[in-house]
Amino acid sequence: MFEEEEWNEGADGLALPRAVPEFRGDAKGSQPPVSAAVERKRRQRLVATLRRLQAAGAAPVGDGEAARKRPRKCAGTARDRTAAEAAVEGRRPQDGGGAAGTGAELPPGVPKPPRRNAEPAVGDSAAAAPRLTRKQWRNKQKNKRRQEKLKAEKNAGRGGGTGQAAPEPADPAAVPTGRSAALRARMEERLLAARFRYINERLYTGSSRDAVQLFQSDPEAFQIYHRGFAQQVGRWPQNPVDHIIQRLRQRSASLVVADFGCGDCKIASSVRNKVHCFDLVPLSPLVTVCDMAEVPLADESVDIAVFCLALMGTNLQEILEEANRVLKQGGTLMVAEVASRFEDLRAFMNGMAQLGFRSVNKDLSSTFFYLLEFTKAGPPRRRPCAGLRLLPCLYKRR
Repeated sequence: MFEEEEWNEGADGLALPRAVPEFRGDAKGSQPPVSAAVERKRRQRLVATLRRLQAAGAAPVGDGEAARKRPRKCAGTARDRTAAEAAVEGRRPQDGGGAAGTGAELPPGVPKPPRRNAEPAVGDSAAAAPRLTRKQWRNKQKNKRRQEKLKAEKNAGRGGGTGQAAPEPADPAAVPTGRSAALRARMEERLLAARFRYINERLYTGSSRDAVQLFQSDPEAFQIYHRGFAQQVGRWPQNPVDHIIQRLRQRSASLVVADFGCGDCKIASSVRNKVHCFDLVPLSPLVTVCDMAEVPLADESVDIAVFCLALMGTNLQEILEEANRVLKQGGTLMVAEVASRFEDLRAFMNGMAQLGFRSVNKDLSSTFFYLLEFTKAGPPRRRPCAGLRLLPCLYKRR
């Protein structure tokens, strides 16, 4: 329908059509010829488009078929696209160009970003190392913590962390660290427990005179025994000495008390009464060291005699006869003992009656110990008391 357009070069170097194409034919649906004003506006728009393309760097439109193809509006050279990407990504330099390739320099202290698809350096071990799985990473962290813990224990054994260097021992194996120290502590505890059981058995299966000789030959033995005994009593829900102190506080403060087997003198430090303390080894300045069957007191010189877990030895009759000797007529005898030691309580009470003691009160409510109270009714009978027997309180190995 349109004839071939003829192009000529304008004053600004642009190729412009020479004339408006001639309209031919009267086909149905065809449009009427374009006026000169419309053609002028069309020409102006075409000139403006060609100028924008030339300003963007596009090649000038030449003659022939290639000149008729209009470039797209978003078209640009590869260099332009590369510059745009660099601006969006923070002006990152291209491969091989460096910071000088884009005309921008990185601020000091900022590391150079890695290049895309760049091979790792030969000496870069972190980049060359294979990626670990989750299980391998956990094992690596566990081994790292174990090494740090062993190192800390080693430093602690050498005096690290205190700011002072520990002197080097002559034998490195003589200084226990870590597991060896814990093992040594457990072995020492077991050894002390074994010694306590041995001393306790000697006290209950021998006489009071044998106990005196034992502690005179080995003064450290009493410390070990007293420590183990305190641990055993501490496991009980109640301590019998507290009940005795409570009963003494209900009595007059003018009464004189004799504490047989006083230990650490808890009764003397808890009441206002005058208390004579007797034991085999002095744990306190108040203690008088002696045999419980021969205490240095005058006849009928005390008002109350106390045996709190102290009826040891095979010569119980001699010990209780000594308590009868120092007690005044009508004086009180308080006995607190482990309940399992009484094989036959009625026989024991009959034996106490033969020694001149009359039962006043019996507290059998506790399953751990019995608290018995007697009063002196007269002198003891000089004959053996068969029922006066208590079982030894022996501790089993645990």
